[in-house]
Amino acid sequence: MLPLRILSLGVRGMSNRLSSIIAVVLILGGCCSAVSAQDLKSRSGDGPRTGLDRADNHSSDSAQNPAKKASGGDELIIGPDDVLVINVWKEPEVSQTVPVRPDGKISLPLIGPVMASGLTPTQLQVSIAHELESYLEHPAVTVIVHEVKSQRFVVVGQVAKPGSYDLQTPMTVLGAIAGAGGPLEYAKLKGIYVLRTGPNGEAIRLPFNYKDAIKGKNLAQNIRLQSHDTIVVP
Repeated sequence: MLPLRILSLGVRGMSNRLSSIIAVVLILGGCCSAVSAQDLKSRSGDGPRTGLDRADNHSSDSAQNPAKKASGGDELIIGPDDVLVINVWKEPEVSQTVPVRPDGKISLPLIGPVMASGLTPTQLQVSIAHELESYLEHPAVTVIVHEVKSQRFVVVGQVAKPGSYDLQTPMTVLGAIAGAGGPLEYAKLKGIYVLRTGPNGEAIRLPFNYKDAIKGKNLAQNIRLQSHDTIVVP
């Protein structure tokens, strides 16, 4: 009987050890699973945060670098005979509606003559504000071109309505001829040309073939007009 009892005790001891080992394995397995789950959760959490960070950075960049104009460069150039509205905030005595004189200047209270011709409204605002700083504290100036009289072109010759026209919007040769009523019956449609004053003051002759233009050919000749251009339709 004694050996059987000893054997029984041995089996019980081995069973207890095996249970302890299994318990330890289960505990370690649970810890690893918890760690893996936490790591996975942490990693999954990093994804959206990274995306938000990128979005925040993109928003910040967009705020610092606003969309570029495309406009840019198309602002009207002020010229003689244009009528300008000059508004100085909270200074009605200085605010004026004034024409640009033939010499290209305007006259304002306090500061007198100011060159306006050749400047954009934005540039003129800066110039007037600079002059007013000697008399006013932080002057806020707005310049509006009320009437455009300096930007004009002329159509002469064999058209229905020859004359001088405002150039307030971009205009091509073909559009200008159409605006002048179109060519007359006996106009030399292949001999039309534009007279333009070049940078050195000399006249430039730019040929224009009306027949090609209305057929969609040689469209490079259908140039955009500049102020003081003259279209001749022989």
